[in-house]
This record gives sequence, structure tokens and C-alpha cells, in this order.
Amino acid sequence: MTGKKRDANVGYEVIADELRARIDSGDLPPGAKVPGEKELMATYEVSRDTAYRALQVLRDQGITVSSQGAPTRVRKFERIRRPANARLSAEVWGAGRSMWELDVVDKKPAALDVEVGRVEADERVAKMLGVQPGTPLVQRSRRYAVDGKPVLKAVSHIPADIADGTPIAETDTGAGGTYARLKELGHAPTVFREEVRSRMPNKAEKEQLDLARGTPVIQIDRYAAEEGGRIVEINQMVLDSGSYVLEYVIPA
Repeated sequence: MTGKKRDANVGYEVIADELRARIDSGDLPPGAKVPGEKELMATYEVSRDTAYRALQVLRDQGITVSSQGAPTRVRKFERIRRPANARLSAEVWGAGRSMWELDVVDKKPAALDVEVGRVEADERVAKMLGVQPGTPLVQRSRRYAVDGKPVLKAVSHIPADIADGTPIAETDTGAGGTYARLKELGHAPTVFREEVRSRMPNKAEKEQLDLARGTPVIQIDRYAAEEGGRIVEINQMVLDSGSYVLEYVIPA
């Protein structure tokens, strides 16, 4: 945007695209104030409604944030780097270390709403685990927050014939977490597989992760299999996409 007057009746999409280009180029860096409705009206000779709709596009895309009585600003993305290969290494959990030690964060995450209980596998979970619907499972549900901001929701399922009566069925699984306990029980994971996709959150996920408007989530379904191929745990995770970078190191 050069500051020159534009042709009358310019569409809000054009304005939104030009603002997006300024953000992508760094002309409007993270935290910068975005031109408001009055400034856009004067620059582009458009109505207040057109200016409002242009700004709404950026908010819906999750690029800008605004609050009552405050100017619209370019959203700041403070990312947690999640090195998938390293954090799933037996050298980490097998040594009693937390996977979070591998994630690049300045502060230790806090576990919220940890719930552990016995459930029966529904059709979706049964298919993922390769068991019959109704099979007894131990379910572990928790959220994690950094600086008080929820960034991840995770729900794990472990066959009850493995987990019953062990620390896996308790709130605190101990050093190294579930995988270290599985190893002690003779069911050490030897292969992990993760399926990753991006989507828009549902209402519950918006609330659970305190997501800004227009923010998609990253869904990761992890399968942990022991030697012989039996799946000993599935972990279904939903991540705030504005908080994460997923890193995969693949040897050539």
C-alpha cells in the first residue's frame, strides 16, 4: 500500500490482500499496529463497511488480533519447536527424561486437567488400536499450558491388560512417562507412527486451548507398537497451530 488514493468502489478483498502482503513482507511486523477503519476509508476511498470487512478477513485468517477499545495488531507467533524424531527416541524416555525437554520452550509446561480412568473402546479407538469394540482400555486425558496458555490437548488409550494396576493407570506415571513404564512391563515401543493434519477446531477445542479467532489446530495421531507389531498405545493430540513448529529430521 503506497498511501495514494485508490479508485472508488475498490473491494474489501483487495484491501485485505494488500494488508496481507505488507504483513508477509515484514513491512507490518508482528505486534505492529494495522491501519484502522478510518485510515483505510481515507486511503482507499471506501465505506466504513468495506474497511471493516477487509480487517475482518485478516482476523478470520488468524493473522491479526484485536480487542475492545484497542487497535488491531499483527499477531505474534511464539512457537514451540517440536522435534518429533528426537523426542520419541528411546534414549529420551528410556532414560527417564521428559519429551518436553526436547521442545524449545523457555519455561516448563504445566499439566492441566489430568484425568485417568478405565473405558471401553468405541469403534473409532478400537479400529486405531486393532482391537474389538468394547475392549477395556485405560484412558489418559490431559492439557498442557505454557505461561498459563493452553497449547496442547492429548488423549491416550492403552490396553487395560497392560496398564491395569500399574503407574500408567495413575495420574503421575513417573519419570519417562508411559513409554518408560511400558518398557518396564515388557512392552517397550519399538516403532512410532504419526499421522498429521491441519483443520479448524470445534467449539470444545477452541475453549480448551483458548484459541484466537481464525486459528486452526494441528491434529497428531500417534501409534506406538511393540516388537511383533501390537499397538500398545495411541495418543490423539490437538495442538494450537499458532504455538508450534513441527520438526522432522529424515536421514537421506
